[in-house]
Amino acid sequence: MVTCYLRYLIDPYKLKEFEHYSRLWISLVDKLGGQHHGYFLPSEGANDVALALFTFPSFAEYEQYRKDSFNDPDCIAAFQYAEETRCIHSYERSFFRPLFE
Repeated sequence: MVTCYLRYLIDPYKLKEFEHYSRLWISLVDKLGGQHHGYFLPSEGANDVALALFTFPSFAEYEQYRKDSFNDPDCIAAFQYAEETRCIHSYERSFFRPLFE
């Protein structure tokens, strides 16, 4: 099992657009075989940092999701939405092995 941790630097004046983008991806990750654990939007503190977590059964399945996302019409539309709105300045991706009780 592998969990992808995404740390976004977002435009704080486009939080509404980023929230819409986030809602799109929750169902897309689930549709393509993962389990999305949600987005975490700015509240107190930094107003330009957001996080997301989602899990796949294996790193190989995550890699397949990445390949599939570049061909899926809904994913392509979500990528284009982020480009058009410019709500994301940058992001970094890390992977973790979750430990559950």
